[in-house]
Amino acid sequence: MKKTLSIIALSIIGFGLVSCKKENKETQGTETATTDSAAVAAPLTTDSAAAPVTGEAAAPVSNEPSTSVALSENSFDFGKIKKGDKVEHVYEITNTGKNPLIISEVKPGCGCTAPDFTKEPIMPGKKGKVTLHFDSSSFDGNVQKYADVFANVEKSPIRLTFTANIQP
Repeated sequence: MKKTLSIIALSIIGFGLVSCKKENKETQGTETATTDSAAVAAPLTTDSAAAPVTGEAAAPVSNEPSTSVALSENSFDFGKIKKGDKVEHVYEITNTGKNPLIISEVKPGCGCTAPDFTKEPIMPGKKGKVTLHFDSSSFDGNVQKYADVFANVEKSPIRLTFTANIQP
């Protein structure tokens, strides 16, 4: 019984691991990202019955009252960049709700992406930032990456994506 539980636990943990590996034109389309272009202009409001599935362990649920947000954009294209370049992009997030917005965590889908984000509560009507830093050293060709933003919104996490075309 203990062996079975250990195997199940290791299997579950194994599914949560994400690795960075070279992507080429053959595998470029295999990574999935859920983006909703309506989220760029409209506040995010949903029912809490449906939680997005990202294939990773979920971040702790916030005990803070929920609020709603609007993003300046949820997807960005760096265009052509040189292999080895370290680039970054700032995503602006506006609290459109009535409660303070608290970003508890930003989980990138790959070790090649490092996040920075507004750590203090973002008051209603105010703006915060999520910055994604990308190191292109290990990649060639077209890549698509993401980071999940965990906050006190009903539809959490919020997925931010970016693409780049890595040139030699």
